[in-house]
Amino acid sequence: MPRFIIERNFAEKLELTDEGAASVIRINDEEGVKWLFSFLSADKRKTYCLYEAPNAEAIRAAARRANLPADVIVEVSDLRPEMFA
Repeated sequence: MPRFIIERNFAEKLELTDEGAASVIRINDEEGVKWLFSFLSADKRKTYCLYEAPNAEAIRAAARRANLPADVIVEVSDLRPEMFA
């Protein structure tokens, strides 16, 4: 399945609760996307999330339903140092 990096910019500091995360996961499941992991900026106002999804529109649909920003969505592929060793 294709992988995507999603840049999310928040007006306020992100304070994600267990309940909030569970809701995001449920919505993602319903839209056919999978949240793999995220990086959170030091000021807690920006995340970079790695997702698997059939396409960028599925990510946008899940983000709208979860009331989350999805400012930039870029399809990516793996590139690791051990691939060149």
